[in-house]
Amino acid sequence: MSEPLVWLPFDPADLGEVPAGLRYEVVDPVDGDVPGSVGDVAFYVPPYRLGSEVADVLPRMSSLEVLQTLTAGVDNVRGAVPDGVTLCSGRGIHDTSTAELALTLTLASLRGVPDLVRAQERHAWAGQWRTSLADRRVLLVGHGAIGQAIETRLTAFEASVTRVARTARDGVHALDELPALLPDADVVILVVPLTDETRGLVDAAFLDRMKHGALLVNVARGPVVVTDDLLAALHSGRVTAALDVTDPEPLPADHPLWEAPGVLVSPHVGGLSSAMWPRAHRVVREQLRRYAAGVPLHNVMTGAY
Repeated sequence: MSEPLVWLPFDPADLGEVPAGLRYEVVDPVDGDVPGSVGDVAFYVPPYRLGSEVADVLPRMSSLEVLQTLTAGVDNVRGAVPDGVTLCSGRGIHDTSTAELALTLTLASLRGVPDLVRAQERHAWAGQWRTSLADRRVLLVGHGAIGQAIETRLTAFEASVTRVARTARDGVHALDELPALLPDADVVILVVPLTDETRGLVDAAFLDRMKHGALLVNVARGPVVVTDDLLAALHSGRVTAALDVTDPEPLPADHPLWEAPGVLVSPHVGGLSSAMWPRAHRVVREQLRRYAAGVPLHNVMTGAY
């Protein structure tokens, strides 16, 4: 029996010690060149950006056993995964990078960095009194690996953190407790996965419950927030926002969110840093080692994730 075929979007040498008992090909279907070996692929690691090309090639993978994404969320590909194929997320790859960006967006918004940049462009020495992250009450909505990484950084900045997740557990509130928690939060950071339960979670009622002038930070998925409701809250001055993800995405050049007051937008760059690839290589190497050894994989997606 031939060795199982693995498709990688990067050079296998990047893994360091390449797990034995497998054969490797470097393939990126986004380039439009799908090799004839597509029917032999047993373990597939698609490129980081999960485009339609990935979903289109999956039905041709008649031997596929494992789909290992490089993304923390799998909402972009889950519906295209064939029955019987094990889907694994990239949990652990983006914790550091996304947590850094969440803190960057929070600090930049609270300390008025966009105003300082605009003042610099005018050559204007325009200091102003701003809010510190220290002593702020932060409501962290989502407490998986990335949420925990964000909390570690928040506490280092002397902020207090209230944790919320889809399932309540010791020290962590459930989503249905949000209405009672929102009025006390100075900052609300979203880091939940996109599911039927979280789609549209931040609507007019959610925003109306937030403290006047509170900051909403979204590093989760754009559709977790109802964009029209957020626009109304921004224009009324009820909240400010820092968004790494939007709905729609990419945000069209003429979209009103670009010009809304009190909003900072970054173009979905939470995972795009030098911290990503070393962690991606470690996760993929370990998964391939486990696959070759026939032991259970990590990060297997089951249930409503």
